[in-house]
Amino acid sequence: LIGVYTNRHGERWELQLKGSGKTPYSRNGDGRAVLRSSVREFLCSEAMHYLGIPTSRAASLVVSDDDVWRDQFYNGNIKKEKGAIVLRLAKSWFRVGSLEILTHSGELDLLRRLLDFIIQEHFPSIAMNDSNRYLEFFSTVVSETANLIALWMSVGFAHGVCNTDNFSLLSVTIDYGPFGFLDSYDPNFVPNTSDDERRYKIGNQASVGLFNLSKLLQALKPLLDPRQKQLASQILEGYGEHYYSRFTELFKTKLGLLGENENDNFLIAFLLKVSLLC
Repeated sequence: LIGVYTNRHGERWELQLKGSGKTPYSRNGDGRAVLRSSVREFLCSEAMHYLGIPTSRAASLVVSDDDVWRDQFYNGNIKKEKGAIVLRLAKSWFRVGSLEILTHSGELDLLRRLLDFIIQEHFPSIAMNDSNRYLEFFSTVVSETANLIALWMSVGFAHGVCNTDNFSLLSVTIDYGPFGFLDSYDPNFVPNTSDDERRYKIGNQASVGLFNLSKLLQALKPLLDPRQKQLASQILEGYGEHYYSRFTELFKTKLGLLGENENDNFLIAFLLKVSLLC
């Protein structure tokens, strides 16, 4: 993260470099990115924006003079590739993992400070003096995550690596790695060649979203009283209804269906199955 920029419309954007080298969070990686994946992130994030899907965006792409060694297909065949750096923007880069790590390490004062900062900066509808502000925050993230994944499904987008470190607290699409789009409907489609267990197949994205939200709830629990914990669990139980309601709404719009009919979901499922068979 290199800074925060406010544009002429008063919009606040956090600027981040991908591929610029090691940071304290690089673990065993080299912190670099190859030109191939950088071009894909640049193009896809802009495409997603113009498809109306909440996403980070790309401002620039610079080709590096340094070469990067990568095993593209994870088959032991390491090759030298051209490196690149993408300057990407988002309203915030905070993720579910940003809170998880603090709870896991017992840094609860910092957890509270960070969460209050996120709410104050990015959730203006939540009053900072509201004793239920963390509950309201969780409720918003649950509904917006359901909306985001339904939007992904409506355009056949598979993220590829939907772990908690790649799930935005602002429910925008971030960290374009081994993503892919469906050419024809296949719920078992996996764009990530290293995902041998097919954990992140496109048909599992909604379930993985629920899993990540449950991890978010675990991270928030030290800040919630018993009543709030119970209410938060009820909110999480409503995730599926949020998702299927938005999913149905989006696909009805694609099909030009008006009004409500008890057979709408059957028709959508039938047409997806026909697409699979074709």
